[in-house]
Amino acid sequence: MAEPKMTPHTQTVLRALLGQGAGGERRSAVLTTGLYGLELSKMTDLANGTLFPLLERLRQAGWVERYWEQDDIAEEEGRPRRRFFRLTHKGAEKAPLALAAATAATAAAPATGRTAGRPGLAGGGL
Repeated sequence: MAEPKMTPHTQTVLRALLGQGAGGERRSAVLTTGLYGLELSKMTDLANGTLFPLLERLRQAGWVERYWEQDDIAEEEGRPRRRFFRLTHKGAEKAPLALAAATAATAAAPATGRTAGRPGLAGGGL
């Protein structure tokens, strides 16, 4: 499959899976264990209908893997098992490069000065 498109949502998810913004110990845990779906949804502020298809595209590209936590952990805590997502080796190598390229492309894009998506509405009437 082709490399994933670096949309703003994709960038947000990759940053979360890289543990960016997390402290040293937490970042290490994110990289090794990953994040479960609800936790990732809260961190990225993305709805399930946006997040999970995006994670599936990253999985199909070989950047993300998913796995279920062990039954005994969930049973101990009295809840259903969680599905975790973490970067693969390929994803851990490519994600920082893709994020840097996307940031550079955004910075190099010319500013149009337009703030509204629909021209002609800001000025008033006809």
